[in-house]
Amino acid sequence: MANGSLITDELRKLIGVTLETIVFKVEEGAIQRYAQAIGDPNPLYNDPDFASRTKYGRLLAPPGFTGWPVKAGRLSDRLLESLLKAGAPSRLLDGGVEFDFVEPIGAGDVLTATTKIANMTERETRLGKTMFTTLETTFVNQKGNVALKIRSTFILF
Repeated sequence: MANGSLITDELRKLIGVTLETIVFKVEEGAIQRYAQAIGDPNPLYNDPDFASRTKYGRLLAPPGFTGWPVKAGRLSDRLLESLLKAGAPSRLLDGGVEFDFVEPIGAGDVLTATTKIANMTERETRLGKTMFTTLETTFVNQKGNVALKIRSTFILF
């Protein structure tokens, strides 16, 4: 720890490093199950006949749907392991998530989700010296267009 900082040189080396890339196809049934699980009756997420008559021509994924492939890959476990090996504090809290929706995501899309550590900062909190680590996951569709960016913050102390 340089100058008593939680962010070691080894941790700084992780900034910008890609942690994981996942490729997955968005399936109609998965969209419907997710919409039902969150209790959203919007026919654009649930009714293929209705959705086919809209300007989108297919079921769309509700906001939040795309988080499951990243979670299914146990990214937070790998992140914590990488951070701990590099000297980060061992306690972890969820610091929140920001979504930047760029293009609609719907049935039939093939998305490539790439996650990297975007930033690390530290500050003094009621918990003591605390490190804030921001991950950025970018979802690119089969056309090569960014469809969504997610920024997740983890608090380590």
